[in-house]
Amino acid sequence: MSELPVVVVGAGPIGLAAAAQLRERGLTPLVFERGETAGAAVSQWNHVRVFSRWAELVDPAARRLLEPTGWTAPDANTYPTGREWANDYLIPLANALGDRVQLSTEVVGVARRGRDRVVDAGRDTEPLSVHIRHADGTEDRLLARAVIDASGTWGVPNPLGGEGLPALGETASAAVITYRVPDLDDESVRARYAGQHTVIAGSGHSALTAIIALTDLAKTAPGTRISWVLRRGEVGSTFGGGDADELPARGALGLRAKQALDNGLLNVVTGFHTAAIEPADASHALVSDAGQRIEGVDQVVVLTGFRPDLTWLSELRLALDPVLQAPVELAPLIDPNVHSCGTVYPHGVKELSHPEPGVFLAGMKSYGRAPTFLAMTGYEQVRSIAASLAGDHESAARVELTLPDTGVCGGAGVFDDPESGSSGGCCAAPAGPQELSLSAPSALQDLTLTVPSTR
Repeated sequence: MSELPVVVVGAGPIGLAAAAQLRERGLTPLVFERGETAGAAVSQWNHVRVFSRWAELVDPAARRLLEPTGWTAPDANTYPTGREWANDYLIPLANALGDRVQLSTEVVGVARRGRDRVVDAGRDTEPLSVHIRHADGTEDRLLARAVIDASGTWGVPNPLGGEGLPALGETASAAVITYRVPDLDDESVRARYAGQHTVIAGSGHSALTAIIALTDLAKTAPGTRISWVLRRGEVGSTFGGGDADELPARGALGLRAKQALDNGLLNVVTGFHTAAIEPADASHALVSDAGQRIEGVDQVVVLTGFRPDLTWLSELRLALDPVLQAPVELAPLIDPNVHSCGTVYPHGVKELSHPEPGVFLAGMKSYGRAPTFLAMTGYEQVRSIAASLAGDHESAARVELTLPDTGVCGGAGVFDDPESGSSGGCCAAPAGPQELSLSAPSALQDLTLTVPSTR
């Protein structure tokens, strides 16, 4: 099977890094992206600025691939928006990989050739069968020696309902609900919220970003009201570390959101587990499982985290934690009831392997429902996987990760689970659509960790 490609699902930051790592190892990657461009998910939050500097957002193998092409590396100490991350890194990286990246192509299923999930024989000798669907609806099947699923969780936001299921009426009320931070630079989006009563559900950094954007709108659009719904019983540490935060952009976000609360620009409702959303005259009402009601709701912004789509992997034998839906060996390391991203230990192929040979979930997909994912951690994951597939098991078993000495919370994206009960998380959260005037973290000396991945 060594002549077959390694299929990578998703042309986002981790998927493209996987392809660069595989290519550098002399393996043949083949990346399938259902979107029309590389970084399609990132492009859906173009207006959001991340907390991480560019120094933490570029994979080392990707950098080595890009530099001979004339690519100009962005200023390492600046904080990009989603648009800048895609345009200045992900799209050039996909171009450098050439025909190894196929856009508008969706992986709809993976199985072992000639065998369903029940059959034992041949699972370690037969290649993987990857079923794909093109934009025109035609379908193909190809064989692969391994599959790295880096498709992320962006496409499956958690619902408004407090039980993990959609609230009663949530589907029927879809016209007034969004599961993304609104881009208020878009005039049509701005008009949707101006003069309206908007409820923001969630307590992660995406919710704080939405609070800042909408309270800024309220200053110029009369009649604009914001309610903030929290499942937890108190605001507590939701605003993060403020001036003491090891990521200045993240701390600034929390301080701005707290200022909006202190200035009376939003109404906070704690201990509210949404059970239903009901039409009420020209607006809606949110109803909690305890019978509390929030009346006169015009718009709802649901920012309660994400979860993995495992449906197209149903014919594979995956070993997933029953709580987090993450690989069983990884789950204890990322449990949000115990860890923030600052305490998640870097890990590799050992923790990411499954009973199905040659199948790996990487990136945010590997974290299941945990919110503690970091871009740098994802880059280390795929470096280890690529080394293992190339037969370099010594390298695969090591953790080789360069981190700033101010801490390891250097992820990117908007992947937070605001209701996890952890300290608000610090992973992959946005600094917000506004411009921030920030100095770079001081004493950013690199620390290289080389330790065994066995715990």
